[in-house]
Amino acid sequence: MPLALLVLALSAFAIGTTEFVILGLLPDVANNLSVSIPSAGWLITGYALGVAIGAPIMALATASLPRKRALLILMAIFIVGNVLCAIATDYGFLMTARVITSLCHGAFFGIGSVAAASLVPAHKQASAVALMFTGLTLANVLGVPLGTALGQFAGWRSTFYAVAALGVVAFIGLLLVLPANAGQKKPDLRRELQQLRNAGIWMALATTVLFASAMFALFTYIAPLLGDVTGVSPKGVTWTLFLIGLGLTLGNYIGGRLADWRLSTALAGIFAAMAVASASIHWTSAALIPVEINLFLWAMVGFAAVPALQINVMKFGKAAPNLASTLNIAAFNVGNAVGAWAGGMVITEGFGLSAVPLAAAALALAALLLTLVANTVGPQRTPVADAGTATT
Repeated sequence: MPLALLVLALSAFAIGTTEFVILGLLPDVANNLSVSIPSAGWLITGYALGVAIGAPIMALATASLPRKRALLILMAIFIVGNVLCAIATDYGFLMTARVITSLCHGAFFGIGSVAAASLVPAHKQASAVALMFTGLTLANVLGVPLGTALGQFAGWRSTFYAVAALGVVAFIGLLLVLPANAGQKKPDLRRELQQLRNAGIWMALATTVLFASAMFALFTYIAPLLGDVTGVSPKGVTWTLFLIGLGLTLGNYIGGRLADWRLSTALAGIFAAMAVASASIHWTSAALIPVEINLFLWAMVGFAAVPALQINVMKFGKAAPNLASTLNIAAFNVGNAVGAWAGGMVITEGFGLSAVPLAAAALALAALLLTLVANTVGPQRTPVADAGTATT
């Protein structure tokens, strides 16, 4: 296993923590800044939209740079953004700081995914991407629960200071360990943009949007759902987030294996299972043990889609791996924003927190339908064989 993959996973852990830790801190932030829970939820939507808009812009802005240098610049933006979150004086300041932080997110995961795939042979690329995204899932296992606990103990600002410090460690790791991309092909910007004419890319991106919408319609409101419907204490919410993180990590590993086996079949099965798991949470939300079990299963089947979706887009963008991969991260975050909005609308319209999982199930079924349609449009393709510097 290349050491650089572990460094990329550490970087993903840092970025994933700052994105998701707000989920556990949502009630504290809302109370401290004197805003409602749905309004605080817009901090998640704002971050996601910042990623969606900033990802292609940052990818094109760094297209002429070696991957290592681009990743270092993006990590520097991440550090600055988290410091600004920590010192935010009001809701508007915090929203702005979250958007600044989000600018690094899409391009980092997009370029980082290509870098991860380039470190291994073609038949192991999905597993390599999954290993990098293990950092993202571990952010939910360790980063979110620990960050939530730290925020509850020392104030939510302390969590962002801690994440900024973690970013410094990741920056040093990238500087010392990541290869210098000596074999990286010089990008052709015009050729990369021409890849956007491929209808397959847009169908794959739409599938990613629907998946992330299904995931975050529920994930955004986990803490209020557990507190108000299930009756879990703030300390119990922290432990539940830890349990969810375990499910995410296991699902990410399984998803990488399934994607290396048969991509389209894996995605269809995952979306079907995700719809069932989401609906089950609705029916068990008032009972502690059943809902905890269902949340674990939901997290596991849901995050199994992440490496598969990343490879699903990269296979259509072989001539523009950085741009295609980064656009998929943008699509994830468009879905995050749509999901947070959809869940908020369910609550605002009076259906209640317990109805949010049903909205998530409906979105998962939409992702399944699109996957089935995509399978009839074109033949199954193999994962991208050349991410720029594939080694043997």
